[in-house]
This record gives sequence, structure tokens and C-alpha cells, in this order.
Amino acid sequence: MNPLAQELNRILDGSVCLDLLSDFGKRFYFPRGIALQSVEASEHAHRFNATVGMAYSEGHPIELETIREHMPLLSPAEAVAYAPSPGLPALRKLWREEIYRKNPSLNKREISLPVVVPGLTSGITQIADLFAGEGDTVLVPDMFWGNYRLIFEVRNGSVIKTFPFFTDEGKLNIQAFVNAMRSSAKNGKIILLVNFPNNPSGYSPTNEEAHTLASAVREVAEEGYKILVVTDDAYFGLFYEEDTFKESFFALAANCHENVLAAKVDGPTKEDFCWGFRVGFLTFASPSMTMEQYDALNKKVGGALRGSISNSSRPGQSILLKTLEKLDHDEEKKKWVEVLKERYLKVKEILETRSTGRELTPMPFNSGYFMSFNCGSVDAEKLRLELLHKEGIGTISIGSDCLRVAFSSIDTKDLQPLFDAIFAAADRLAG
Repeated sequence: MNPLAQELNRILDGSVCLDLLSDFGKRFYFPRGIALQSVEASEHAHRFNATVGMAYSEGHPIELETIREHMPLLSPAEAVAYAPSPGLPALRKLWREEIYRKNPSLNKREISLPVVVPGLTSGITQIADLFAGEGDTVLVPDMFWGNYRLIFEVRNGSVIKTFPFFTDEGKLNIQAFVNAMRSSAKNGKIILLVNFPNNPSGYSPTNEEAHTLASAVREVAEEGYKILVVTDDAYFGLFYEEDTFKESFFALAANCHENVLAAKVDGPTKEDFCWGFRVGFLTFASPSMTMEQYDALNKKVGGALRGSISNSSRPGQSILLKTLEKLDHDEEKKKWVEVLKERYLKVKEILETRSTGRELTPMPFNSGYFMSFNCGSVDAEKLRLELLHKEGIGTISIGSDCLRVAFSSIDTKDLQPLFDAIFAAADRLAG
């Protein structure tokens, strides 16, 4: 094993993190090569900096005029220069402050400095590489984003194990979480991945459910299990009901127990309506870890990034930094969250007053972009194709039982005709 990796592992010794790392994660480190030497040069090379593989003129990165025309408010460095592998330092610090602001339950507990990743998918991939090795079990509710299979199973050889997300009464199935954690533990290690608001169901826990789930995780941790709790917060902030827990579950897991390591994958993709920026963040927290250990873990993440994508989009990071610094940023964002809430309420109204499509049972939803139907006797894929080819309507089928509808992409005035067509198509197929 490389001496740099050994040194990082030595620093992590005594924390829950080292016990949870995969063999790959234990092998990784941030190299003292071009990237690190370039960082050192940027701090100390006051005469000439001949390190980084970029072209400069008069002290600024060379920039084509056609690119300049499309990004007139960014300097050449902000627009076309490389970003450090872990991301722009100012953006990382600002995003950490945003996490504290949005999650008061953290109570300023020490968390790692977020590492910038090229989108949330990459953040989950880094988690998989560092913690989910060949044959490791990854727990997810049975309502989960299909890309998890590609990331954990196809790419890493881990095994996804599902459990019922909802009880028969339509509540979060806390007991299923607990049972799955105990039954899946391998060598005392548990990996639990939660996604609130959930894709595809559009459900987030109530305040009571969130705290009960945190207590359940703590109970399992107290039995000696080492638990990695990954929160996929892709749709964070899009909460539409008063009793919904409006923080990330990361905030509760971070304070949970010394045997728990919380990993938060988030970003502006949906929170700030900039899907194509491909900028995300990866942040860690555990009562058992020090800032020196967080730094060691971040160097492993930085090494994994360096060995795969090198660094994330510089213009995306530059624009996001400027956006977050604007005083009216939250008010501007709130306006569009209200638009999505209006659409959510309209869907609720449509479902409550419908007289057709009774074969379709809506799953619980209260947040995010989506709602989903349990299709009963109607095959979901056949319903999707019926809608697509006969009605010109696009939806997503998940297996043969579930049809997902993204109300986020439909104007409020068009929701009634959309659902009328879905109900009519389901009635045709039900015979």
C-alpha cells in the first residue's frame, strides 16, 4: 500500500470511518504530484508559475473570444481555468455555511469541509468507491432511483438489498429499516442509503418519523454495529407540507452515535434549478471524528476524484459562488419553490376529486418533483407505452407495478388534462 494511503489510514485510526472504508477506500490517497505541487505553487510562486497545464497570456488564462461572448460576467480564470480537485475553496466554505443554515439540528457540530463533485451521481459514486466493496450490502428502500444499481452493483460489485419503504397505512416503515439493518450487517458493517424527498415516490418523513428513524439508527449503533448513513439530498428543500421534516436526515445522523458516519450528497442541481452545471458536494460528519480525520478522509475523496474526473466544472462553480453570495438569492429561489408547491397542491386536488382511473393508487407523496402510482392490475410498462404512443405523453414505468409522473415539468394549467389522459389510458387497459 502506498505510504500516503498508510498515513491517511493512521490518522483515521480510532474513528468509525476506518472501519467502514472498503479495501479500495483504504488504498486511496491524494498524490503529491502535479495537482498538489500546483496548489503549492499558486501559494508561493510569486515570480513565475510553470506548473499547471494551462496556457496564459499576461498573467491570465487564454480565452477564446467566442467563449468570452457567452460568459461576459466571468473573468478568464473564473470561466476557463482548472478548479482544484476538491473544488474552489471559497465555494466549499460557503456551502458548509449553507448546510449549517439549512440544518439547525446540527447545532454547529463539526462537519467536514464539503468536497466538490461533478454532480450528485458522482458524489454517490465516490461513496461507493470508498465504502462499498465487492460483496458489501447496500440497503435502500424498495422505492429507489434505478441508477443506484449501476453505481453499486454493476460498477462496484456490491449487493443492493431493498425493504418496504411504506407500511400498509402509508407511513414510513421504520421497523423495516431496523430489520434490514440488523439482517444485512456484514462483519458488523452496515451501509444505509436514504433519499428524501424520495425519487420516485416524492415522499419525505414527517418530523416524528425522522426523529424516530434517527433513534432506530442509534439503537442499532449502540449494539456495536458500524453504520454508514448516506443521504442523497438531490431534492432537498422542496417540502410542501407543514409537518414534513424540513432538514436533511444528515443533520440527525451526524449527531446520532460514535458508531455512525453520516455522508451527505447534495448540490444546486435541483435546489437552485441548475441541472446542467454538474456541480455537487460530498460532506461527512460523525461524533467520533476530528477535523484532522475529516481532512484525511477528504484527501481520499480528492484522490479518487483526481484518479477519475480530475476536477469539476470551473464555470459552474464560479457562477454558483456568485449566485450564493447574492443577498436576494433565497427570495428568488423561493418564488419557484412556490410554483412547484402550487403544482403539488393541484395534483392533490385532482387525485381527491377524480372519478376515473380508480385502478391507479397514488403512493404517499408530499415533496420533491414526483408522485407515483401503484398500477394494480394494469401493467405499468404497458400503460407508459399506451400514454406515449396514443396520447403523446411521457411518463416513467418502474417495474410492472409503478408509474412515475413528474409534476415538476408540467404547468399547473396542464395538470388536469395530463391526469385525465393517464386515468383514461389506465381504464382502457384495465378493460
